[in-house]
Amino acid sequence: MIQFLLRAGILGAALLALSVQAATPTETIRQAFGKSRPDIQLESVKASDVQGLYEVRLKDGPTVYATEDGKFFITGDLYQLAPGGFVNIAEREREEFRKQRMARVSNDEMIVFPAEGKTKSAIYVFTDVDCGYCRKLHNEVPELNKLGVEVRYLAYPRDLPRGDQSRTTPKMVSAWCAKDRQDALTKLKNNQSIPTATCDNPVTDQYMLGGEMGVTGTPAIITTRGELVPGYMPAGDLARVAIEGK
Repeated sequence: MIQFLLRAGILGAALLALSVQAATPTETIRQAFGKSRPDIQLESVKASDVQGLYEVRLKDGPTVYATEDGKFFITGDLYQLAPGGFVNIAEREREEFRKQRMARVSNDEMIVFPAEGKTKSAIYVFTDVDCGYCRKLHNEVPELNKLGVEVRYLAYPRDLPRGDQSRTTPKMVSAWCAKDRQDALTKLKNNQSIPTATCDNPVTDQYMLGGEMGVTGTPAIITTRGELVPGYMPAGDLARVAIEGK
């Protein structure tokens, strides 16, 4: 009986050890983050291009790299030393994420200025109607359209966090709720007033989406390949980036 119990004890310990070992690095990392900071949610955890390092995307936050045992993580971009120069692996991953995420946004939720003739490409533009460079870019939308680039606007009123003190946010809500949204947005970009309107609108959600995409200012432009262009770029150069890439 004693020998049986000893064997059972040894077997139980072995099974327990196996169950502990059975946790994958992804599960281990998730558990480690949960124990250390339960308030932080993880969007995804997956193996990176570096053995032993896992890419951890924090929800509404940056991407970090954690060791497979879940004991350490580092912040910053991950680069590959490739023939001919450095390759930003982190940015490549962000581009793929942005590409997939933006593709899920319905055209009905955006204010779209279609290309003339054949559509060669499209850009997503996070905009603020009171932003000077946003207005400059908007003046060049007809040229972008002629070059075959569809412009898809999303709202990013920079004063939205101010709540009731915000001045731009109500204007943008009115534009998104207008019967002719293109005309309303253009008038606001030209410093003209439009009728105040309210409706079930995506302005706040788009502002949050901008943060998720890495937007910190306006205009912020994202290509259909997921490339982020921070700031104004002349129409000709922007069309080239949109159609041909970097």
